Order: sequence, then C-alpha cells, then structure tokens
Amino acid sequence: MATPHEKLAASLEALQRAQKGNVVRSSSISRIHRERLVKNGFLMEVVKGWYIVTRPTQNEGGSTPWFASYWLFIAEYLNDRFGDDYCLSSESSLRIHTGATVVSGQLIVITQKKGTQTLQLPFETSLLIYQDSKNLPAGRVKLNDIWVMDIQTALCKASPSYFKQNPSDAELALRMVRDSSDILRVVLETGCVSGAGRMAGAYEFLKEEQMSSRIIAGMAAGGYHIKALNPFENTAPFLAAGVRIQSPYVGRIQAMWNAMRAEVADSFPPPPGMPRDHLEYMRRIDEIYVDDAYNSLSIEGYQVTHELIEQIRDGKWNPDGNESDRQQRNALAAKGYNLAFKSVKESISKILEGKIPAEVVASDQHEWYFQMFSPSVQSGIFKPADLAGYRDQQVFINGSKHVPLPKSAVIDSMEAFFDLLGNEAHAGVRAVMGHFIFVFIHPYMDGNGRIGRFLMNAMFASGGYPWTIIRMDRRKQYMAALETASTENKITDLAKFICQEMDSK
Repeated sequence: MATPHEKLAASLEALQRAQKGNVVRSSSISRIHRERLVKNGFLMEVVKGWYIVTRPTQNEGGSTPWFASYWLFIAEYLNDRFGDDYCLSSESSLRIHTGATVVSGQLIVITQKKGTQTLQLPFETSLLIYQDSKNLPAGRVKLNDIWVMDIQTALCKASPSYFKQNPSDAELALRMVRDSSDILRVVLETGCVSGAGRMAGAYEFLKEEQMSSRIIAGMAAGGYHIKALNPFENTAPFLAAGVRIQSPYVGRIQAMWNAMRAEVADSFPPPPGMPRDHLEYMRRIDEIYVDDAYNSLSIEGYQVTHELIEQIRDGKWNPDGNESDRQQRNALAAKGYNLAFKSVKESISKILEGKIPAEVVASDQHEWYFQMFSPSVQSGIFKPADLAGYRDQQVFINGSKHVPLPKSAVIDSMEAFFDLLGNEAHAGVRAVMGHFIFVFIHPYMDGNGRIGRFLMNAMFASGGYPWTIIRMDRRKQYMAALETASTENKITDLAKFICQEMDSK
C-alpha cells in the first residue's frame, strides 16, 4: 500500500501534467488528486472549477499566491471560456498598456455572447462580464495573452471620469501614441465626436499643440466640427511637453517622482547641510549599527538577536568551524548585513568627500548586494549566479496588491531611477523617493528592503540628516505607508513616518 508521501507525490505528478502556467481546471485532474493537493496546500480554489498552484508555506490565508497568479488566471479563464470573442473594456485595457502595477479591484470584459455576469474572485477582486456584440471593437491586440483594445481605441472610448480618476495613467497612455493619425483613424471610422474633442483637449493640456490641432483639422476635413475639451482636473502635466513614452514603466516612474516629490518636500524638514566633521558623523553611524541591523533584519522576517550581531561584528562567529552555525539562515543574513553595512559606510565616505551622491549609489549598490549575500553563496545556500545582480525572474511582495515591474523592465527603469535621483536637489526627497522607487521597482531577487533603506541613509548623509532606523515595532505602519504610496500614489504617509523615525532617536 502506498504511503501518504507516495500518494502526495503521485498527486503532484498529476498536477504537473494538468497545470497551464499556474492555473488548473478541475476537469483536468481527478477529484482524489485535487482534494489531496488542496488539503496539503498545493492548490487554492479561485472559483468553482478553477484553481491556482501554490506552495504550503504561502497558502495560509495570505493574498500573495492570488496576486502573483492574477493575470495568468485572467488570461487562462477568458481564453478558455470565450476564445477570441471578448475584449477588456477601454479602461481595463489601458491598465495593461500603461503597465499598471496594482491588481485591479474589478476588471471589465466585453463579450459577443453569454450575457452579463459578475464573477467574484479572491481578496475583493472580481470580473464584470457583459455582452455587447455590436460594440466589440475592431481595434484589438493581444497583450499578456489577453485580448485588449489597442491603445488609441481605448483612449478614444475612455470615459471623462477616467482622466479625472487616473490622471497619471491617462497621461502615460496619451504619450505612448506616436502620431495623431492613430487617433484620427479611430474617431473618423466610428464618428466619435465626443472622444475626438477629449483627445484634442487632452493633448492641448499636455502642451502637444500639434497633436491637438491635427485632430481638430482631421475631424473638420471629415465633416465633423469639434471643440477641444480638457478632460483632466489636475493643474499641470506630470511630464514635460514633447516627451514620448517608449517604456510605460519608465514613464510611470518619472511621472510618480514628479507628482510625489512636492509631497515629500512639504512633509520633510530642510536639509541641515553636509556635516563638517566627517569623522564624527561616521562615528555616530558606527554607534547605531547593532540597533540598525536588528531592526532592519527583523523587518524582513529574520530572527536575529543583538547577541548574534555582536558575535559576528567581533569575529567570533565561525561558520567553517561550527556546523550548526553553517545551517543558520538567520546568522548568514546577519553576517551579510554586517559586510553590506561596511560597504555602505565606504559609499557614504565618498559622498561626504564631495562625490555626487546618485553616482556613488548607482556605482556601489551592486557591491552592497554582493556583500549582503556572499555568506549565503559561500555556505552553499545560494548559487554563485545569484550574485549576478538584477533579477531575471518575476518577484512578488507578500500581502501587497502592488506587483513589481517585470524583469524585462528592470534595467531601463533603474537607469531612469538614477537619472531622477541625480537631478533631485532636495536631499530629503532623494532619500524618501529614492527608498520608495527602489522598492517599487524591486530590482533584486532578495534584499530590496534592506538595500532600499541603505540607499535612503546614504541620501540622508548627502544632506546632513542623521542615519535613520526604521524600527521593527513600527513595521505595520511602515508597510502600510509603502503600500499606500505604491497603490494610491500618495507618499505623504511614508514621508511623515520616516520623519517620525528620524526624530525618535
């Protein structure tokens, strides 16, 4: 008779054959296998007849498995149920075109048949599916294996409220259109006078007079006389006139920085100025190392004691001579943090000597990462290739609706990030926005929070602010402020939180 382990292994083999990406239909795997896998935490039910693959360590009521599988599930479900006879609505289509990183509360789908239905999905997400065969657009493309409206069709069909409620996304989408002819083709073929007026007004607001005038002239030539109506309520664009977006992710980062920087500057005290006594500044950093390491590692989930940190700093921890230490993931993390901290101090010394802060961090951050994870590589827990640098896989943040950028967007986005950091005059803004945008991109497979806080303190040093510790006992508030910034484009909570932590010393 097969043992429980053998039965589970057989079920996992069946799951491997049945899954498409990370999605499984109940009809593709037997009930016995399915129930065993659900019981052991390898399957999570989404809706009746549909499951996603997860891991027992993740499937404890948390949202991460669902948010990580969200778009894979949407694609598989819609393609299986409707084939090519569906399309996301204009606003849902624009979310994909503009690289939105937040999982939508409700996704709207237009179909040619099967009526109207609201499908409730996990963690307050849903699909609204409605039949509208006459208005299923001809202008469709498949992105991420999902049928969406092409960007010009989606913009022309978007409601006025979209531009008011999602101004940065709307601006990104408008700047992704390369020529007015793309817009004109849609509005002339459909006779969409109201959409043409919004497009002309929107481009006029963005200081794209040529795009606006060509839309008006093109409509007039087709027998339609329109008036440009600005659909935006914000007082100024997020990006400079004439900017054309090649990567929606780069554009999003640039728009976020420009939109949020004033919030940070208004919430933060003016920079004290570069410290005159460099040795004293560095001495104070040394004094707080133990507390900083304890709190930063604890925030990331490592159970590290003050005693272990002191043992490592004093050179009394010997993984080569003590097999039990070799197996301590926590100890390896603490050792790596100690090495990285020393590397960050070297970077701060360069900044205090007058080198350009953004250039120092852009050059040295890989070294921080190498030092942080070299003990894990040397112990055999990580592969040497894990030290290569920026990630080559998708990552997810536990419990967050924000999904970090795809791996293909990381390098371009980091280059844009360091350009923004270098062009920012206010050291407090460099620190807070630098920390936030770094973890928003999540460029590494691991260690993003720790390196983001190192970056924050390097930028603080460039303005004479003190090294600031984010305390473990305020982790909940810290993570909530980061989530608000990532999902609602509001950074005031994070800026004020960091100010409070700075003042708590």
